[in-house]
Parts: sequence; C-alpha cells; structure tokens
Amino acid sequence: MTMASMLSLKQQLPLYGNDELRRSVTNGADPLGDEYCLLHTPEARRGEGITLTPTALVDAMIDDIVRRDIKIARIVDAGAGTGRFSLTAARMFPDARVLAVEKHPALVAILRKNIAASGLQDRVEVIEKDYRDVAVPKIEGRTLYIGNPPYVRHHDIDPIWKGWYANLMMTLGIKASQLAGLHIHFYAKTLTQADKGDIVSFITAAEWLDVGYGSALRSLLLAKAANIELSVFGKENSAFSDALTTSAVCVAEIGGPLKTVEVREVQCISDLSLGDGFANVTPALAKSAFRWTELFSMSDARLDVSFGGCTTLGELFNVHRGQVTGMNSVWTHGAYKGALPSEVLFPAITRAKELIGLTEARLERDIHLKRVIDLPRDMDELSLTAKEQVVRFLQWAEAAGARNTYIARHRKPWYRVALRDPAPIVMTYMARRPPRFVRNLCGARIINVAHGLYPRIALTHQMLDKFTDWLNLNVSVAAGRTYAGGLTKFEPGEVMRLRVPSIEEFTNN
Repeated sequence: MTMASMLSLKQQLPLYGNDELRRSVTNGADPLGDEYCLLHTPEARRGEGITLTPTALVDAMIDDIVRRDIKIARIVDAGAGTGRFSLTAARMFPDARVLAVEKHPALVAILRKNIAASGLQDRVEVIEKDYRDVAVPKIEGRTLYIGNPPYVRHHDIDPIWKGWYANLMMTLGIKASQLAGLHIHFYAKTLTQADKGDIVSFITAAEWLDVGYGSALRSLLLAKAANIELSVFGKENSAFSDALTTSAVCVAEIGGPLKTVEVREVQCISDLSLGDGFANVTPALAKSAFRWTELFSMSDARLDVSFGGCTTLGELFNVHRGQVTGMNSVWTHGAYKGALPSEVLFPAITRAKELIGLTEARLERDIHLKRVIDLPRDMDELSLTAKEQVVRFLQWAEAAGARNTYIARHRKPWYRVALRDPAPIVMTYMARRPPRFVRNLCGARIINVAHGLYPRIALTHQMLDKFTDWLNLNVSVAAGRTYAGGLTKFEPGEVMRLRVPSIEEFTNN
C-alpha cells in the first residue's frame, strides 16, 4: 500500500457521517470497503491479495453454518479485510466472540470503523498482524474459522514464509511445494491449530483441488478432517466479479479419521446455504484420487462407484495427443498449389469442430477432412515422379519458414511429421464444454486438436461403440482442468485417470 493510497483513503473516510455509516453497516453493507475498491483497481489489489468478498457470498457461507445448528463459541476471521465475515458472523452467532485478523493498515482502519458503527466493539477483537504469525489460544467450545484467505501467487511471497510453510508441513510428514500461494498457507495454519470439533469454512480459487502444490493441502485435509464438504461453482459462474477464476468453498469439521466426503457443483451464490445437491464419495476414493475434481465425476449418479467393475480408462486404453506439425499452414495441404503424390497425403482431423459438429459420435467418411502432408523418412521409398514432386514441395516449405520452426529443428529429418496410426476413438480435449468422443471409423489421423484412444486389449467394434457412447454421457467438465474464463482442458494423463466401468460391464450389457 503506497502512502498516496492511504492518504486518499483517509480523505474518503470522513465523507460518511456516523449516523449514515451506522445505518448502512448495521444493514449489512460495507460502504467504506466499496469505496476502497473504487479507489484501487482489481489489478492493484490483486498483488496484495485483497479481494473483498461480495456480501451475498458472505451471507450464504454463514447461513450454511447456521443451518447446521452448531453451537459456536468463537469465530476467527482469517484475513478479515474490512470485516464482512466478522460482522455478519457476530450478528448470526450472538454468543460468540470474534477474532478479526488483518495486517493491511488501510483495511484495519476500515475494519475498526465498521466495528464501531455496528456497536460490536465488546465482542469483536482486531488483531493487526499477519495471520500466519498469530497463535489462536485454546478455548472451551467450538471455533468457526471462516473467510476468504488472500490469494497471492508464490512469486510474491517472501522466501522466509515459503520456508515456514514447508517446515510446518514437514512436521506433519507432508511434503509441500514452495509454489503454493498464500491461501494455501492460511489453510495450513488453520488446519494445524484447529481443535477437534472446530469448523473451517473457506472460499478460495478452486485450483488447489487439482494442481501439484495443492496435493499437500489435500493430504492435510484428509489427515485432519472428520467430514469434508466441497462446493465448486460452475465453470460459467464466478463468485467474484473482479476475479476470473473458478471458486471452491470447503467446509471441514476437524477431528479425524475421515468419515464422509461430499461434493457438489453450485450454479449461484444462494445455493451455498442449501444443504442439498451433495453427492457422497467414499473416503477411500478421496484418498486415491490424483485430482479432486475427479471426485465430482466419480460421484455422478450415472457412474455407480460402488459396483465391483470400476476401473480407470488407462487400464483399457493408452491416450496420445495428436501430432504437432510445427506449421499447420504448410503441413496441412491447401496452401501449396503444386502436385503431391497421394501416398504422402493423409486425411486428418485438423479442427475440433469436425468432431463437435457431428450429429452422431461416428466419423464414417473422410471426404470433408483436410489432408496432412506426412513424408517418409527415406525419400527412396517414393517413385521418381513422386520424389520430384516432394522435392519441389520441400523447396516451397523451406521458403515458407517450415524448416526453422522449433518443432522442425528438433525432429529428424526436419520434414517428417510422423503422424500416429489411426485411433479407433478420438476426442476433443479443450473447450468450454465436455469433451466429445467419436468412433473413428474412417481411419482419420489427428493433429494436436484431438487425442487418440488406443486399446491396450482386444476390443470388438461393438464394445468400442458402447464405450464411446458411455464416455459421451458420463464425462463432464468437472473431470478436466479449468482455466480462467471457463476453458477446460484434458491432458492425456488426466483422461487415463477417468473412472469408468470395467470392460465386462459393456460385454454383459
């Protein structure tokens, strides 16, 4: 926070008279916090991890705790900001004391004014300190840890704190990556100091469910929690207007061993306060899942994970990405106007739309597909006429810059694209929709717009058809890796980890 920013904020604070401020804050608003956000752009605030939680989201998360009818003795607001969680929780739990922990001086100034305007000075204590450096004292009764931990990327975290986090997790026997963001530090601090029966309810970016550095947090939750509830916002719905990220609310009751894991996708903020829509996942599956978004597809009603015939797709198929040509404009036939021998032209899927646009999940003809030029390693395999045609093409390709691309420089010979053999099932892997699986009946090749599924065991055409239909019905975007803006990607390894029925299920039906 620059001195100019703090002065600007201080100039704004007196604009609100005591009566006006008191009425507004008592009614659940945060006018000074809103003013702060107007004075500081999301980009400026993001570097310090300052993203104030929408009041509707605060209300929904606290209502979710209230509906459980749990007696709460104390509330800890980790990274309290301007006090939105602290004040709402204090009103909803009138017998509980509140610790509001915040280190940013400007936010603390607003926090104290909001507390005073609410008349809650006797029950809300402000600790102006880094939450990681706060030892929350033991008490009789249950503590609710609630809030929106600050999101700061590891690049902006002091190495001393990175070491603190790694050492903290090491004492628990968990290997932790120093790539973890500040929100993961807050989770670790909370889960290690919370007592049995305490409740943790945090909203953060959902990426920790899947990424490598999130594995430490997943292990810590599995070790510390008796019950876990995960609510993930749908890919088209952001909980924050100024943050392009998928959000996840995790509610954990401390005191293992783990008994229940429940997951759900919510479409709007108000859904959070409802106790329905959850699907159960067994603790064994939660512990074995490589990525926790897999839990959402595992729990889908269309895949009964309780039957004995459950396996992974990788047990039945190898999954390979389509070939990278290095310069599609050269190697996809069309720009070159000269003649080329038919034996070097291969019908190929070059656009995901060629799969998504099919009425049925069957690619039976290649007449509409473009041809990819794939030359043999040894030109002597070609007839004299064909070889002359290829030489003229290569001269054109070099002039177009195809030899100097990164891909061409790292393959031998530079001109050999080396398309894989046709895969009996092909799939799209990046879109704002679930992947499309298609039976490749015409033997089309693929470039890097699609993945190919290659059976590891002998499968009949009928079994491949049934398997393709099942995948299209059951694989959702929840099983992929979602980026800002809702774009979902499926890497080959992620596809191979999908839970699917065993092949006997398709044989017997």
